[in-house]
This record gives sequence, C-alpha cells and structure tokens, in this order.
Amino acid sequence: MKALALVIFAIILGATLLITYWAARRTKSAESFYAANSSLSPVQNGFALAGDWMSAAAFLGFTGLAALYGMDGTLYAAGALVAFLPILMLVAEPLRNTGRYTLGDVIAFRMRRPAARLAAVVGAVLVSLAYLIPQMAGGGALIKLLLGLPYSLSVVIVGLGMIVYVTFGGMLATSWVQIVKAVLLLGTAALIMLLLLARFDFNPLALFSAMEARYGTAILAPGNYLKHPLDQLSLGLSFALGTAGLPHVMTRFYTVPDARAARRSVIWLMFLAGSFFFVTTLIGFGSAVLVGQDAIRASDRGGNLALPLLAQHLGGGPDSIWGQMLLAFVAAVAFATILAVVAGLTLSTSGAIAHDVYVNVIRRGQVSEAEQVRVARWATFGVGLVAILLGLLAEGVNVAVLVILAISVAASANFPVIVLSLFWRRFNTAGVIGGMATGLVSAVALALVGPAFLGPAALFPIVNPAILSMPLGFLGAVLGTYLGSREADADAHFDAVLFQAQTGRAPA
Repeated sequence: MKALALVIFAIILGATLLITYWAARRTKSAESFYAANSSLSPVQNGFALAGDWMSAAAFLGFTGLAALYGMDGTLYAAGALVAFLPILMLVAEPLRNTGRYTLGDVIAFRMRRPAARLAAVVGAVLVSLAYLIPQMAGGGALIKLLLGLPYSLSVVIVGLGMIVYVTFGGMLATSWVQIVKAVLLLGTAALIMLLLLARFDFNPLALFSAMEARYGTAILAPGNYLKHPLDQLSLGLSFALGTAGLPHVMTRFYTVPDARAARRSVIWLMFLAGSFFFVTTLIGFGSAVLVGQDAIRASDRGGNLALPLLAQHLGGGPDSIWGQMLLAFVAAVAFATILAVVAGLTLSTSGAIAHDVYVNVIRRGQVSEAEQVRVARWATFGVGLVAILLGLLAEGVNVAVLVILAISVAASANFPVIVLSLFWRRFNTAGVIGGMATGLVSAVALALVGPAFLGPAALFPIVNPAILSMPLGFLGAVLGTYLGSREADADAHFDAVLFQAQTGRAPA
C-alpha cells in the first residue's frame, strides 16, 4: 500500500513541480509573482478559483460532516452554491478595477493612509492563517493514513510543498497547479459518485433510505450538529458574505486582464464548484452506510477520512488491490488539492506582508522589482513556517468546521471594510481600524467559546459566530468613522473611486 501510494503521489507531485519550474522561469517581476501578469483567461481563472474553493474542507470535511451528522452536514456543502453570488454582484468588478495585488491596495486606494493599509493587512493575514490551519490538518491526516507517518511529520511535508510552489513559481505556478487539481478533483468526484450509485441501482433515493434504515429518521432531520435554531442562518451569512472577504479569493481577480473577465471567471467557478458540491451529500451518506460512522471516527475523530475510506470500500476493501489503488489515487488527489489551496493562501498572506507592509509602508514604494520579489519570497518562507506550527495544533478537528470559522472571521472583519470603502463617502481610516478590530476580536472570541471548541460546555450557543460578529464588525466600522476625524481628501477622492470601481477607468 505504501509503495503504491508513493508512486501515485510521486506522479502528481512531479507534474506540479514541473509546472512550478516552468512558471519560475517566467516569474521575474512583482506583477508576475503576485498576479501572473494578469494573463489568465476567464476559463483558466474560473478553474483556478474552483481549485481554490474546492479545498480540503470540501473534499474531506464536508463529506465527513454529512457522514457523521446527516442533513446538518449537507448544509455546509449546500451553502457553498450561493457563496459566490455576492462576489459576482458586488465585489469582483470593483476589486479588479481599484486594486492591484492585495486587499490593502483597495483600502489604500480609497483612504490613502498607511494606517488603513496596515489594518487591512492584519485582517488579511489573520483570515488567511485561520484558513490555512484546516488545510494543513487535512493534509497531515491524509499522509498519516496512507504512509503511516506521524501526523507532525506529515504536516511538515505539506508545509514544505507549499513553500516550494509559491517561493519559486509565484501566482503563475499556483494558478496552474490549481487548474490541474480542479480537473483531477472533478474527475475523481464523478468516478466515486458513479461507483457509489452503482451499488444502489443508480437511485439516490435508495441511498437515502439506506441511511435512514441504518441510523434512524433523525439522521435526515436537522439538529444533529447545528443544534441552535439560528445556526443555519449564521452559517448562511458566513458563506454568502464571508467568501467575499477571503484574501486568497480576492487576489484571483487580479490575474485576469479586466473586470469583464473577472465576472466571467466567477460564473465559470459557480458551475464547476456547484457540480462538485452537488455530489458531496451522496458521498457522505455513502460513507456512513457502506463504511460506517464508527470506522470513520476510528480513523479520524473529525470525520475527515470518510471519502478515502469510501473509495477503498468501493474498490473492494483494504485487502483488494483495486481498493488500495482507488484509496491511494483519491488520497493523492486530495493531497494535491491541499497543496494548491495552501499555496494560494500563502501567496495572499506573503503578498500582504511584503507588498503592503514592506514596499508601501516601510519603503513607501521606493523599491526595485527584484527586491519586491525577493522580500515576497522570504515572506512566503516565514508564512509557511507559521502555518506548519498552527497545523500541528489542529489534529483531529473537522477541517470543514475550521474553514467556516475562518469564513466567519472574514465576514465580520474584511467584508464590512470592503463594502463601506467602496460605497460610503463618509467612511475613513478610523472606521477601517474600528471595523477590522471589532470584527476580528468578536468573531474569534465567540468561536473560541462556542460549540465548535467547547462542545456542550459552550458559553455562546451558535457554532458559526457571524450572525453576531458581522453586525458588530459593521457597528465598529460605523462608530469608528464617526468618532474619528473627517478626512477631506478621502471624501474628495470618493467620487473618483466610485467611478473607477464601476467603469475600470480613471475619471477625466
């Protein structure tokens, strides 16, 4: 099994490293490192966005939640279907028109204050790190299952892989690795679904009936995981608005030539990701029926290995060569998925540190292209080390839960600041700082004292804190704006910002 897994891992890893080598030879300038020279087509960027979004949480965590908690777990997957509507309607075009590489560019374009850019950096870095943790945990669990390596060593392997991708290849390598990964992931999901439905005469209702027969009618009813009446609403808010505040998603809009291409790439993403999430419920239920919840929890208490175990079962079980091959292939694709996502997250985080802090705040833009790229690569190395350390602390936690908590933080801190910067004339630097601080602190604090971390002893009853922390983020932004002094130049610049955000052209 280990030899087979190593061969498949080596093939996929070798292909992605070849892409990185090819991209490294074309990554010389800051624009190529951060934005792939804005050279991707809408279709390419749509596949890359799908690769970004179909992460370890989708491939492993969502199926695990559906397997362990029934219909409650499927809400996590269903919410992803509408997550990009606000991005398509509100965010994609203005971001592409007013930014260059990072969220800090958009905020600084409006406010023209170093403090506003630094506040945006804090939000971007913390959200990205929070999103990185579950990817590292998922990768560690996979390698531990397949190769029998300790979890800690497995996390280190994931971290080193992402450092290589980003440090040498930048956005171009990251984008093409994500495209390849998206194709592999969609193909693998289709294969597993067909093999699964063949066991039930290609009748999904028969699978639902088998789930009910084995675990009772309660498994198909709400309340198994999301126990508070407001949990579903808060989960929906997290998805619908938090996705628009994820830095690694926003930076993808700078890789296309114009705002029209940005919108078209979102539409491609919605079709690709929607097709994938459509089958996660079936895969999760199939895992619960054929593998069993006890076996899933025995392999990983968070349920993250439900899909690989189902693949092994569909191939004939652990004693079958086909079962071993299918398990190894699914795990290798999942590993490539995790590497691609953490590469995108690492790139957005290192970009915020190098481009926003070093280039624009410390050096005030007086830096050469070569130095920008060099600093970004060193920042990538540092972010990778931090991600490894945080991943070591996340063993056994369902990765989907951690991802949604990260999205809740994005909805509470980044989203209010982005929207108010683009659409409120009175908004100022104090509002940016107030919104970021209030949203971050409230989301993290409520998550830590909620059911996701404290279980039955939770002090806050809702799993996803966005239903409270997001209004607090907006409130902090509004109060900060009115308590801070009015910025005449920012007010005067608002009309130019609004015009450029909607048209892509600077006013005459």
